[in-house]
Amino acid sequence: MGRHAEITARRRPVPTLLVAVGIALVLAAGGLVWWLAGSGGCDERVTVDVTVAPELGELTEQVLADEIVVEDRLCVDTAVATQQPLQTVGDLSVLEPDALPDVWVPDSSLWRARAAEAPLEVVGSMGASPVVLGTSSDAVAELGWAEEPPGWGEALSGGQPLAVPDLATSAEALAALTAVSTALGGGEEAGNAVVQAVLAAQRGPALSAADGLAAGRDGGADAPLVPVSEQEIYALNQAGEDSSLVAVYPEQGSPVLDYPVLRVGTPEGDQAEAVAAVVEALTSDAARTAALEAGFRDADGTAPPEAEAAGIRAAAPTTLELDPAGVQALVAQLSSLADPSRILTVFDVSTSMEAPVGDGTRATLARDAAKATLSLVPGDFALGLWAFAYQLDGEQDWSELVPIRELDSVVDDTTQRQLLDAQLDTIPDLLTPGGTGLYDTTLAAVRAARENYDPTAVNSVLMVTDGTNEDDAEGISLENLLITLSAEADPDRPVKVIGVALGPDADISALEQIAEETGGEAYSAVDENDLQTVLFDALRQRG
Repeated sequence: MGRHAEITARRRPVPTLLVAVGIALVLAAGGLVWWLAGSGGCDERVTVDVTVAPELGELTEQVLADEIVVEDRLCVDTAVATQQPLQTVGDLSVLEPDALPDVWVPDSSLWRARAAEAPLEVVGSMGASPVVLGTSSDAVAELGWAEEPPGWGEALSGGQPLAVPDLATSAEALAALTAVSTALGGGEEAGNAVVQAVLAAQRGPALSAADGLAAGRDGGADAPLVPVSEQEIYALNQAGEDSSLVAVYPEQGSPVLDYPVLRVGTPEGDQAEAVAAVVEALTSDAARTAALEAGFRDADGTAPPEAEAAGIRAAAPTTLELDPAGVQALVAQLSSLADPSRILTVFDVSTSMEAPVGDGTRATLARDAAKATLSLVPGDFALGLWAFAYQLDGEQDWSELVPIRELDSVVDDTTQRQLLDAQLDTIPDLLTPGGTGLYDTTLAAVRAARENYDPTAVNSVLMVTDGTNEDDAEGISLENLLITLSAEADPDRPVKVIGVALGPDADISALEQIAEETGGEAYSAVDENDLQTVLFDALRQRG
């Protein structure tokens, strides 16, 4: 599925015959022997974990659909997961090596630059896709771009509406905005043009990239411009009929998403052989053919089949090279445009958090997800940390672990970010018998957040719990909590409550009512393994 594929049907699968022909070529040229799933004769069996950008999910599943057997001895199973590259960057910074994927394929090498300390080695590429501007053919005609394409600066700072993807997670948006700066030669003028483009994207009601692409598909001269990969335009048009969506190629050229295949860590023995076999499959002729069918270009710029009919051009655009350091500088510049967040994070430490999940528990899962997310939060965000259960501190259900402070602030020769990271490590050791004082803790946290209110920031409380309120006898009821939250609400000092229900036993209904009363949001992670995605989104969206 594409990163904005919620607006359309599933992508057209790669034809089975075409994949079979490609695999036959691999058999003839390589040292791998492919067997149908369930084949025998394996002395050893190894699993290789592969994490890919969302738009590569179906393609990767297809390429790795058959079991791989190396030298009639080693059977290789693959576990394919899709994840936003920024989340994988966070994982690489905090998780233990055995919890990381063996192979990672993000959409762009820009993410590798952001994970510079991680043990990553480029071992190939699954394809390429230029970053273009998606809009309707009617808009292109109205603007006169069919005869004379615009420059990046002209396009993104003009009068046409913009739908810029989330800058925190989108390599396409970062590449497009960096292209504005690069095309204008850098410097203050270029930086101002980028800021102008971002501010222009905020004109009128907010418009998501998915909505922008849908508008382009439907046609009309007022369709917005969306920085998007050429491949996504191809895939959307292939999946639907009578689409008006087309790609605009600015005159300076296009940045290219290069989909690097990265080996993570330094595997040894059978694991190293298995990883090498998977890498060979991902970079094989069969994979190249499948990628072309899915709308990607190859390293030579070869276009996918029927390119012109799918809204893109057959000739590859000039590649506009981007400097990773320049992209990082742009990220820092754009971060200054956004309001910072001030978040009091409150973690459930009742004994139910000992429930097993994978190789750990809900508590260790919460710890790892929080640490990964913490590594991605800007330094001007202010975060604090509480733990709660039932009568955790005397008769009080909650305990403050770290006061709310900006992450870059220094306390006793260490930063707030480091203090939080260290305290998150203690979460699994804080579990206490008894119930969950959810309602009393929520009210106390909202009051504490309002006492420490910052009018220049988005102020919120993030509650993470796997249970229900079990303090009915002595504590406040849900009804009275909602009444009190309403009575104490201050329009000049609003505090949102963002609730995260972890596991099937959490009271999502109560969290939804609390969130609605405070203008926040409630998230459900029924599958505990979804927690990192949910927590990341909760912190980033901030209700």
